[in-house]
Amino acid sequence: MQQYHDTEWGVPVHDDLKHFEFMVLDAFQAGLSWAIILRKRESFRKALDDFDFRKIAVYDAGKVASLLQDPGIIRNRLKIEATINNARAFLKIIDESGSFDHYIWQFTSGRPLVNRWKELKQIPASAPESDAMSRDLKKRGFRFVGSTICYAYMQAAGLVNDHLISCFRHQEIMGAYHPFHPGAGG
Repeated sequence: MQQYHDTEWGVPVHDDLKHFEFMVLDAFQAGLSWAIILRKRESFRKALDDFDFRKIAVYDAGKVASLLQDPGIIRNRLKIEATINNARAFLKIIDESGSFDHYIWQFTSGRPLVNRWKELKQIPASAPESDAMSRDLKKRGFRFVGSTICYAYMQAAGLVNDHLISCFRHQEIMGAYHPFHPGAGG
């Protein structure tokens, strides 16, 4: 958890494979702890062809059956089927927008939202941006993309910087990528 926090969480992502990986992991995390997902991350990577959405989009019933037998991942049929469905919807967005990255960053006007939280209890479970993202993704056929899951994805993929202001990563991420986004967070 510490290594993930110190090296990945909140760093702005601009790679479609990494976007899909975070979307998959956040969907599987629903109802579970993030620690469980991180422990199973490499098993997910192996089972899901390195999160290659092009390969996942063509998975069939046989592949679903084999994934349901894999003890290294979360064996939830709805989440597995949603991953395949979402890979197909992901490809449609790439066809329409040129890249998923180009599409997804529109929800934050192309730059990370930078919050200035002092305490963990201030960090919200969702935001107007995750509400809008959730609505649009659902309209495009995605599943397991409620506003809370979308917000967790936004945090992981750096669309929002929710590191506490006392955390060394808050300033590092803010300084390395984008200036403060006026009007974001308290």
